[in-house]
Amino acid sequence: MPFPRGKKPTVTAGSKIPKLNATTIENQEEGPQVKRSSSPPCGAPKKRTAFIDITNAHKVQISLPGRKKDAKKTVKKTNSTSVSAKNQTNLKKLSSVSSEGTAAEKEKSDVEEVKPCEQETPNDVAAPEEELVASTSSAAREVPAHLQRQQIPAEFDIDSENSEDSYMCPEYAKDIFDYLKRREEKFVLSNYMTEQPSLNSEMRAILIDWLVEVQENFELYHETLYLAVKITDHYLSRTPVHREMLQLVGSTAMLIASKFEERSPPCVDDFLYICDDAYKREELISMEANILQALSFDINIPISYRFLRRYAKCVSAGMDTLTLARYFCEMSLMEMDLVVERGSLVASACLLMALVTKDLGGWSPILQFHSGYQTTDLVPVVRRLYLMLLAPPDDKLKAIRNKYSHKVFFEVAALPLVNSDILDKALSQ
Repeated sequence: MPFPRGKKPTVTAGSKIPKLNATTIENQEEGPQVKRSSSPPCGAPKKRTAFIDITNAHKVQISLPGRKKDAKKTVKKTNSTSVSAKNQTNLKKLSSVSSEGTAAEKEKSDVEEVKPCEQETPNDVAAPEEELVASTSSAAREVPAHLQRQQIPAEFDIDSENSEDSYMCPEYAKDIFDYLKRREEKFVLSNYMTEQPSLNSEMRAILIDWLVEVQENFELYHETLYLAVKITDHYLSRTPVHREMLQLVGSTAMLIASKFEERSPPCVDDFLYICDDAYKREELISMEANILQALSFDINIPISYRFLRRYAKCVSAGMDTLTLARYFCEMSLMEMDLVVERGSLVASACLLMALVTKDLGGWSPILQFHSGYQTTDLVPVVRRLYLMLLAPPDDKLKAIRNKYSHKVFFEVAALPLVNSDILDKALSQ
């Protein structure tokens, strides 16, 4: 069922959506600046601050009433004396005035004014160095196992080279992807098309083919496309949808994914335009609320694209090899049989096929360590991908093939498939 396709809202062909210029905004916000006079108006009281200027407080000496000028020096001198010297002075005072009642009361008041830390003996104040070391080592032993840093073998360490780049999170990169892999178990899907009375796999493939065009027209991130497909599948697995509303579900899912991934997501009117005004604004906003409620507002779904980039880094794959794996991974979005597979597993299978096609080896130990999959785990998915790519192309579904036939993507869609015997040999290792 073809959907009405709208073009990107532009004035002329090839032009882009105008973006706000930072310089223009600054010039609009500045405006004429008028220098204010520091002298008060006639008859007005002079301005003064309550505590002078806080930013210049360290430069100003404030003399409070009842304090002597050398109070600061006295405080410094008091702080510099040792605790043991203070204790000896107090003992001398107590022994000299023990016979006089008034003097004893005075000394008693002086002793009471001493801080608790000043009444301690030197042995109590300073703990021995051995005790500090023992307490530190015991505290290190008490760290829970789940909070201790994971020890990564040197031959499998791919993040230390980014130790100076805080954006790469080199200390926690492995932990982050391990968490995402565990989180996949919460979003496992089944083949939900049997529960959709008016939909089928071909309609879903046409919708995703259209979403690829939307991602290209709006120049959105690839993560936005993958997340939009995930949101669509999870909503369709929970709610029966009529075929006339399928495009509304897909465009709304792309809107939600754009808000989650993009720095400057398209607005609602843009998505109404690309749907050729087939839906009203109220319908799209209502569908957005329905999708979020159906997913319990949990839309941080792990996607295969993130795992693919991580695993490609393990073998230092070139951009041409990564792009070929991305082509396989994006083609897998339209395959209904692969909806049930976890994103990390699909990403691993796509990368393995790209490595074999480029004759770069098979599933190496470093990939096994970071992905958690053995070669035997990838065999069913690799074979399903190979059959999908071996099938003759559908004239209705050509957005992905056209996209990856461009020079920007190294024309990887035009590359011949690897021989089945070579692929079987790589899978048997």
